[in-house]
Amino acid sequence: MSSIYTRSGDQGMTSLLDGTRVPKCSGRVDAYGELDEVCSWIGAARACTTDTLLGPALGFVQHRFYNCASNLSAPPGGMDLCGVRQDDVLWLERAIDRFEQTSGPLDHFVLPGGSQEAAWLHVARTVCRRAERRILELAAREPVDETLRRFVNRASDFLFAAARYANAVSCQGDLIWDRDAGRPELDSP
Repeated sequence: MSSIYTRSGDQGMTSLLDGTRVPKCSGRVDAYGELDEVCSWIGAARACTTDTLLGPALGFVQHRFYNCASNLSAPPGGMDLCGVRQDDVLWLERAIDRFEQTSGPLDHFVLPGGSQEAAWLHVARTVCRRAERRILELAAREPVDETLRRFVNRASDFLFAAARYANAVSCQGDLIWDRDAGRPELDSP
């Protein structure tokens, strides 16, 4: 590619990996576009962290999300792509367990926020849940790799656990939901 712009999408169409042209608003493009957004939010969190466990773990997930997006950008049955494997899903589960060793058991509802990286990870988690919904919508119409679906589902749990871990290592702790939280006083100007 000689330039970042090609002008080939000016009419609202884009190419899948095999060259097939589809509308940019198609379910397939929407699904892998959501994964791109998740990767960006993870990148924001990763840029904030100096933690030697969290940074590389987030990088691994970003790479696997690109594998997932690559898989989704190919028409079904058209290309054999690397995607993700079951041992990647198991790695996410082990990472969640490792994060929970530091953050402790979950016995309350957690509000998004705390440290900067935790706040970004909570945003990534919610976008990941949306990506999963888009992938499930696509899977209702076309074949989608089952392991890819499991990976994205588990990745949102990973991002939640990572946010709690980020708060724990920064000594912020979870922001706990209080359904009866009082209104703060508002000073008059």
